[in-house]
Amino acid sequence: MPRTFVIASIASLAVLLSACSPLRVLNTVVPDDSYVAHRDIAYGPAERQALNVYTPTDAQDRSTGPVPVVVFFYGGSWKFGQREQYAFVAEAITARGYVAVVPDYRVYPDVTFPAFVEDGASVLAWTRDHIAAYGGDPDRIYLMGHSAGAYITAHLSLDHRYLAAQNMSPEIIRAMVGIAGPYAFDPLKYKSVRPIFADHPDPEDWRPINFADASAPPMLLIHGGDDGTVYPANSRGLAAKIEAAGGEARYVEIPDTGHIAVVLALAKPFRKEGGIYDTTMSFIDAQENTDGADIAAAASP
Repeated sequence: MPRTFVIASIASLAVLLSACSPLRVLNTVVPDDSYVAHRDIAYGPAERQALNVYTPTDAQDRSTGPVPVVVFFYGGSWKFGQREQYAFVAEAITARGYVAVVPDYRVYPDVTFPAFVEDGASVLAWTRDHIAAYGGDPDRIYLMGHSAGAYITAHLSLDHRYLAAQNMSPEIIRAMVGIAGPYAFDPLKYKSVRPIFADHPDPEDWRPINFADASAPPMLLIHGGDDGTVYPANSRGLAAKIEAAGGEARYVEIPDTGHIAVVLALAKPFRKEGGIYDTTMSFIDAQENTDGADIAAAASP
């Protein structure tokens, strides 16, 4: 199938999904035979502090012990989103043989920064303490996020205060995949999200890039070249700062791809487009197979 046709198909679907019931259309055409879903598991007292765990269907046939875990945080401008809408991401993860954890987290106006990042740390603590019961390995946890969710994963990976508050060390995060994350933006410049951040006393805390150094876990930062919602400079700049500090980071830009299409490409109908799925999962595979091999090679699209 011609590349331009598939790109156009993803773009058209992105428009459709933004105009009607978000992402439910996509989930109806994505197979669910790669996982067993365990839904509505509380990790905190609030209604939105709940998560789903998706276990690969072949996990019970394995004789090699627990499998790696990928925790996915969705986007939504820290204002909206539902974990059930991202079953297509869980399918993408479990199809590779990994356990998937997809949480909700508290959003504005109920909370402001940094409550949703704190929820992310609570999700990690729950995963550490409970994922073995679902066949996952608590010593092999990977983070993945899109947009506002990638922002959360970056804060958890770079600002160690959030993990410390849950009695966790940075080593709990084996590696991170960030998709179209706003790692370096100034929220006060954007009216739509300004109230979410404005009351926090230290503006330096807003930007994950401010905490980038050599202690960061290996990172793969993917961005659509045509993203007009979160500019690619966010991912490019974070990768450059981590590399300059002596850490491991790889920036991959996908041409002719926008903010929503870059995550929709994880869904099975579009999985071959742009190499996004293979790039993402091959990066995690490489961490498993080589325990920190050269990620520039592992993440080649």
